Amino acid sequence: MNTLPLMQLRQNLDDFETFYSMLDDSHAGLDPARRRILDSQVVLLLANQIGDMAVLREVFALARVKLDMIRPASENADSSRPG
Repeated sequence: MNTLPLMQLRQNLDDFETFYSMLDDSHAGLDPARRRILDSQVVLLLANQIGDMAVLREVFALARVKLDMIRPASENADSSRPG
């Protein structure tokens, strides 16, 4: 069984600041719902570009771990309850 990560874990962008600016600019003037739609479209386009389901599984798993590190799941569940 291969235990080596399939996805690129080291910094792989030549110009992170330009990428972040492109991401930020793409959201300019959009309401939160349209931002989510845009983000979903970007994810789908990048997933198609990657094209490898094993890599995509690792991407989703790592993104979820990082999300839970930023804001634990118990806080996420509490914030979605009507209050």
